[in-house]
Amino acid sequence: MSTKVLAAGDHFVLPHLLVDEVKQATDGAVDVTEIKLPWPHTPFGQVAEVIEASGTEDELIEALQGVEVCVTQLAPLTERILEGCPDLKLMCISRGGPVNANLEAATKHGVAVCYAPGRNAVATAEHTLTLLLAAARGVGDTHVEMRNGTWRGDYYDYDNCGIEIEGATVGLLGYGAIGSRVAKVLKAMGAEVLVFDPYVKPELVEGIAESVSLDELLRRSRIVSLHARVTEETKGMIGAEQLAKMPRGSVLVNCARGALLDYDAVCDAIDSGQLSGAGFDVFPEEPVPAGSRLLTTPGIVMTPHIAGGSQEVAHKAARIVAGEVGRYLRGEPLAHCANPEVLEG
Repeated sequence: MSTKVLAAGDHFVLPHLLVDEVKQATDGAVDVTEIKLPWPHTPFGQVAEVIEASGTEDELIEALQGVEVCVTQLAPLTERILEGCPDLKLMCISRGGPVNANLEAATKHGVAVCYAPGRNAVATAEHTLTLLLAAARGVGDTHVEMRNGTWRGDYYDYDNCGIEIEGATVGLLGYGAIGSRVAKVLKAMGAEVLVFDPYVKPELVEGIAESVSLDELLRRSRIVSLHARVTEETKGMIGAEQLAKMPRGSVLVNCARGALLDYDAVCDAIDSGQLSGAGFDVFPEEPVPAGSRLLTTPGIVMTPHIAGGSQEVAHKAARIVAGEVGRYLRGEPLAHCANPEVLEG
């Protein structure tokens, strides 16, 4: 009898992408059904005890009846879903971390949970560079003004001109799959690259960047870009005190997570001239509320959390989780399992 697989796609990682990759990875030896979750047309959010999920518990419980494997990007995996779907043995989540899964409950119920690190590293690195360049040269404000019919020659005034990457010192907070790619491009552009990452191996940085303390990075960097994961020690790691250490007229970019940064402090720093600009793809509250200072503070270029969104990412995501299904069915070790103890013995 064929293994039953649910492809719980959405409007980005389309269900048919998941289905096609799963069939290819398993030589078609599966019975795949599909559902389409509402993200991003409906923002993801908390579903029961898990975060950043799309769809409802009732919807998933119904779709997972008799299903052994689920491949998805955002479907929730909660205690209630696990209790209602006793045949489920493998949940493959095509994200950098399985935040939409209750890992403790999954382990208790004997369900292995896989994830897909690095699937959007290229897209996010490229988008970071897009915002970095745009913020450094004032592209956001000038674009809006031109769309509104305004041509301002005074942007060529010395005090209004932006800064170049070549010869600039750029500091990266984090040197993982994304930060390391950004560093290599900046190095090729002629920047001096500094890195603060307590966990990076020195040999990975050598020849590309200089590893320094956070304080030294802030004091020396005209441009700072955030690439850290959110942990208890990194939440709010950049606030008014840290921004004040940067050279006057610096630029700040965040395509990582909104929780890393005090955005009010950024607006204050731009108003005072301590920062000349900023580029953001992530925010403390998404969507950004109508009354936010971010919408009226000049010098900030923003995108709506799309750094990881490219057509290539959708294909990579589907391919990575499908590969885990193939390994599972062949009895091979899973590449990225968050609770491998489930498979022991």
